[in-house]
Amino acid sequence: MKYFGGCDVGSTYTKAVIVDENGKMVASTTLKSKIIAQESAELAMKEVIDQVDGLTSSKDLEYLIGTGYGRNKVPFADENISEISCHAMGVHVTNPSVKAIIDIGGQDVKGISIDTDGTVKNFAMNDKCAAGTGRFFEAMARSFEMSLEQFSNLSLSAKNVIPITAQCTVFAESEVITLVGEGKPMDEIAAGIEMAVAKRCFVMSKKAGATDSITLTGGCAKNAGLKAAIEQVLKLKVVELSTDPQLMGALGAAEYARAKGLAGKD
Repeated sequence: MKYFGGCDVGSTYTKAVIVDENGKMVASTTLKSKIIAQESAELAMKEVIDQVDGLTSSKDLEYLIGTGYGRNKVPFADENISEISCHAMGVHVTNPSVKAIIDIGGQDVKGISIDTDGTVKNFAMNDKCAAGTGRFFEAMARSFEMSLEQFSNLSLSAKNVIPITAQCTVFAESEVITLVGEGKPMDEIAAGIEMAVAKRCFVMSKKAGATDSITLTGGCAKNAGLKAAIEQVLKLKVVELSTDPQLMGALGAAEYARAKGLAGKD
């Protein structure tokens, strides 16, 4: 059996995936990114290599593609492909019926339109501001003194929404701390935060060509409150993926590696 790898070095988390020659995912991992991107890539690949019998190092893979924020720091990769292309392909092989993605990463938000073959049809990216990114949600969770998982479910119990007016992460965090200090219902504040991010995704969804449904990728795809807010604001069904949405970039990279490897490394 031949194996192929994808390593997605993100600003917050690093993900790695190994697929076999039939495209089946046989190993995966997600770990917190280190300051040095190369170190993150090496740790992630060691974890997935150890999960597959017969593999001892990345050199045993037929082909390996690096992607993500630190894709140029994957020293053992045969080549690098942008995370936009890899997320599109990862979603395509997971659910070919999905044609639009909102990818919320640690530092940016992307809207991606997928063509019939899994390639990128169109995309838009907001990388000028941290508002609405993974780091934004981390800051919000800190303001509530709770974990990201706890925060992601908090808004689901809200009967009302307290609007968050600040667009900047720093000012939004200050606004939230003030509201919490005033004794406002925490679930209603959280609902305001989720709605504010959903509204920022509106333009991205339009650029991604979403008409009736969309899917979320990246770590923030696991935010149940955000999913509900996006469905409400965008009037779109959010399709849940059968594979961990945080792995889509690495899975897409592995699928590209499989295609390249089986084609004789053209």
